[in-house]
Amino acid sequence: MDRIYEKTADTPERILDFDLSAELNHGMRVSNLAYAVAKELGLDESQCYELAIAGMLHDIGKLKLTGYINGQERDPLVIEELKYVRMHSTLGYEELKGQGYSDFVLESILYHHENYDGSGYPSNKAGEDIPIGARILRVCDVFAALSSDRPYRKAFDIDTVMELMIEEVKNFDMEVFLAFQRVVHKSNRKL
Repeated sequence: MDRIYEKTADTPERILDFDLSAELNHGMRVSNLAYAVAKELGLDESQCYELAIAGMLHDIGKLKLTGYINGQERDPLVIEELKYVRMHSTLGYEELKGQGYSDFVLESILYHHENYDGSGYPSNKAGEDIPIGARILRVCDVFAALSSDRPYRKAFDIDTVMELMIEEVKNFDMEVFLAFQRVVHKSNRKL
């Protein structure tokens, strides 16, 4: 079984219900979208390729989180879990640093939860201070998460996902978001 943490009938719902297969699928979706959005924005081929790598690895820090949360299965504190979940981008960065990945890949992973308006984490960066790779991953990550089944909800349809993202557009670089919309629109026409 792929579950690192397996939910039982008497176990409360958890924020971090780690399903390795689902995480790998999520990483592949983010990777493919990030590559396509980078291409749409006119980034050079090497940056597009590096964003595909960053997309695949962006949530690798979640593997480290199971160590923080394991042992709390009987009485989990949801707020405490949220604090730890917010550490995953920093944990991923620390894990990958020194393993041959470029600064572009590492910074894209570290800052992929920064919001364009400065309300994200881990550093509350805003606007152009957020590396372009992280701004691309942010949009792709949100889309992939909303359009996929989660332990606590079913996937939203594409129209609903786009509506939800437009409602929160302050979180995204508008140039990146528009390129992302073009990519999604093109791929939906091919279906």
